[in-house]
Amino acid sequence: MEDSVPKKLGKYEVADELSRGSMGIVYLGYDPYADRNVAIKVALSESLNDKESGAQYRKMFFNEAHTAGMLTHPNIINVHDAGVDAEYCYIVMEYVSGGYTLKSYSRQDNLLPIEKVVEIIFKCAKALDYAHRKGVIHRDIKPSNILLTEDKDVKIGDFSIAHITKHDATETMPIGMVGSPRYMAPEQLKEDYITNRTDLFSLGVVMYEMLTGKHPFEANKFSRLVHKILNEEPPPMRNYRADIPEVLEEIVSKAMKKDPDERYQMGLELASDLSKAFKHLEGTREDVAAQERFNAVKQLEFFKGFPDTEIWEILRASAWLEYRHGQEIIVEGDIDDSFYIIVFGSVVVMKGNKRIRILGDGDCFGEMGYLTKSKRTATIVAEGETSLLKIKSTVISQVSLECQVRFLKVFLRTLIQRLSVTTQKVSQES
Repeated sequence: MEDSVPKKLGKYEVADELSRGSMGIVYLGYDPYADRNVAIKVALSESLNDKESGAQYRKMFFNEAHTAGMLTHPNIINVHDAGVDAEYCYIVMEYVSGGYTLKSYSRQDNLLPIEKVVEIIFKCAKALDYAHRKGVIHRDIKPSNILLTEDKDVKIGDFSIAHITKHDATETMPIGMVGSPRYMAPEQLKEDYITNRTDLFSLGVVMYEMLTGKHPFEANKFSRLVHKILNEEPPPMRNYRADIPEVLEEIVSKAMKKDPDERYQMGLELASDLSKAFKHLEGTREDVAAQERFNAVKQLEFFKGFPDTEIWEILRASAWLEYRHGQEIIVEGDIDDSFYIIVFGSVVVMKGNKRIRILGDGDCFGEMGYLTKSKRTATIVAEGETSLLKIKSTVISQVSLECQVRFLKVFLRTLIQRLSVTTQKVSQES
């Protein structure tokens, strides 16, 4: 029985099943000596005992411990130990909490932000570059063999069919076409000579999937899949996702060139291009965010009549703050010289535990503190997701004189209106 694994293998305690695949079942384990959780991969007994392929399967199973054990990199799963206990063959590896693979993020309904995909592939490219320089070719790079930690860091795993290229190393490559055909480079499918560039082709396919949720060589039959990988170019990614930048189209296209000589020659080259693309994306994202904020602020009543140049001045001299529901923005009794304008959302004004009023888009608060730097007389709490413009009295002096004058006029008008409303309310209550 495949599931009849003992509660202990060697010194390791065996607990829950985490996953299972063609090379074995992975369990959550515990190392009492190192006091840490580990992942324990146990070989499938059926495959081990097969008369025709058992020896080859055993070789491939322990190949993972041999090859991955040569590598120490933050983005490659560490192999701690391997052994045989009675009829069980097992490998002990670093346990990745969370354990999600990139397969979860290769669907159209669950894609990660473009910048995150670039960051993930960048780390994979660097990790593969390290492995390749150590003489290890993975040969089975695919979404399900790349894990993400809880904080979305990358861990490449499953080196069971990896090939060691060092001349003084024992030959570990199984004979014939091995791997996952959907992610194979043309030379793998043709059972031709493989290099580090073979892994980079597979990584290009992974990146294509993570950006679009579609496979670049979609096919219903194996023969059709092989034909596409060998002869056809994948559809442009922007056919599936309009916001894919041209720079990423070029990077993925180069990674998946049919001719290995036309691909990236080393993972570091791919990582370098991704780094440049990330900076470009980050700059573009920041530009878009700034323009969106400008558009939102320009619609507010407070800035009616302000020239665009002066609105930009105010934005650059201010702080854009975002609050979750229930977060305190101002606390009664604190001293502060800031003035706030609500761009999106709303806030509740509290005196003690009493709700005084709710302010919404375009409303202002904190005028008296801004003018006199006195103690706050109320607590302000975000009501739902809220975006604010925070303006300090010491910072507004950085803008042009014309902008300062216009700002002061509107500020005083707002303050007078607020005092007028407060006076009327006090009169009504008395």
